[in-house]
Amino acid sequence: MARMTSSDRPLLNRRLAEFGTTVFAEMSALALRTGAINLGQGFPDTDGPEEVREAAVRALRDGRGNQYPPGPGIPELRTAVAAHQQRRYGLSFDPDTEVLVTAGATEAIAASLLALVEPGDEVIALEPYYDSYAAGIAMAGGTRVPVTLRPSEGRFRLDLDELRDAVTDRTRLLLINTPHNPTGTVLTREELASIAGLAVERDLLVVTDEVYEHLVFDDAEHIPLASFPGMRDRTVTISSAGKTFSFTGWKVGWVTGAPDLVAAVRSAKQYLTYVASGPFQYAVAEALRLPDSYFADFRADMLAKRDLLAGGLERAGFKVFRPAGTYFITTDIRPLGETDGYAFCRSLPERCGVVAIPNAVFYDHREQGAPFVRFAFCKRTGVLEEAASRLKTPAA
Repeated sequence: MARMTSSDRPLLNRRLAEFGTTVFAEMSALALRTGAINLGQGFPDTDGPEEVREAAVRALRDGRGNQYPPGPGIPELRTAVAAHQQRRYGLSFDPDTEVLVTAGATEAIAASLLALVEPGDEVIALEPYYDSYAAGIAMAGGTRVPVTLRPSEGRFRLDLDELRDAVTDRTRLLLINTPHNPTGTVLTREELASIAGLAVERDLLVVTDEVYEHLVFDDAEHIPLASFPGMRDRTVTISSAGKTFSFTGWKVGWVTGAPDLVAAVRSAKQYLTYVASGPFQYAVAEALRLPDSYFADFRADMLAKRDLLAGGLERAGFKVFRPAGTYFITTDIRPLGETDGYAFCRSLPERCGVVAIPNAVFYDHREQGAPFVRFAFCKRTGVLEEAASRLKTPAA
């Protein structure tokens, strides 16, 4: 029985009552217990570039970042982030007033929501969504309004009319994720232009999670929403080093935006971690200056792994939605005679020795996500080959 206070009030803040242990913790524990291949949680099983790791070692040895770094982040990293945005997208940001370093993108999302949302405000998020979005909105006292991406012609698509209809007089903010986790959808220029037009028309703030910006495949193109007319001064753009450089444990993220937006996010962030990852900030500053060949090679490697696992899943009988971005593949289990993704994922380690994530946990409308299951392909080639072999008979 849960412990109560003297007034029989639950210990956990009611805003967080719906959030228990994350599905990632549950499935990772299941992988450990069964010895299954973990294609659930999205982290690589190899480290990123050796020169970036050595840059962190140098910083540690030289005593750079071993004490509290500056609250907004070290100047070298803020300058590198600004240069990256200019070089890749033609977006100009002042490193001193328009860039903020955070403890990964998850803190950046939480700080943005805590700073910009008040009780009663509505926040529209694209469903399915990264699970921290729901918790961040709840902690800010906002109301979550999901707009569902639905499968059509091999990808999950945004219904722009549904998005427009979701906006009310109480809507404060749009929370946009592209490239999109878990579906792998990359919003097109036309879709982004419509979102931008709606934000300007209804005077909405926008927070964009762009952590997979360097993982786009085939003909997809990542275009920051902040680059559209009228959006620079109303958009908080978030990215991080973990996904791009395969050092997810370093927890180095950043926010870019207009000075007043960044100042607002900083006001909330300073009471979360205050600062973090000091020596790693110096290493990430060097990582962002890697030549374009690094990003091209990284993308090509992940594309090959996407196709390897997608092919294995198709041969096993899954309906596969080949992602245009991220390092996740969403599958439909109904061709296997299954309809409950949660039950399927709980049984899969024992049946096949592979762990995946049920997409339903990323939905408010759980029934919409029930038949979908997500696999991560950011693993070594041999691991993916073995997983594909084990999945040949997933319904056995």
